[in-house]
Amino acid sequence: MKKIVLVAVFAALAACSQPETAEEADAPAEAVEAAPANIAADGGPSVGMYKVTAADGSVTMEDVRADGTYVSTAADGKESTGKWEQKSPELYCVTSDEEGATQTCYEEKVDENGVYTSKDPNTGEVSTVERVKA
Repeated sequence: MKKIVLVAVFAALAACSQPETAEEADAPAEAVEAAPANIAADGGPSVGMYKVTAADGSVTMEDVRADGTYVSTAADGKESTGKWEQKSPELYCVTSDEEGATQTCYEEKVDENGVYTSKDPNTGEVSTVERVKA
């Protein structure tokens, strides 16, 4: 009788430690924290086309691509290319493809009026950013 009770206790303990659903059974023993998605200051994905208007009124179109590269096209058609990194929604960084270029990180935010801005760390110039819908 003692053996039966002991077996029943072990069976009950084993049943308590089993996952309740098939999803739990398939889940890893320890959850791995997922890497955050690339989210821009406006809450949308970083990847996309943007119209950037500088303080002097000049406009640049910036194509931020999923492969980690960008193409920036000035109003006169001149293009510059490089790599981008969204370190946080408030910090967008680029490294030009020009030889010797270093990474520059722009402070970005959406103000209380809903205006998306980007501040150049070198000049302090604030540009207005608009997401261009395809």
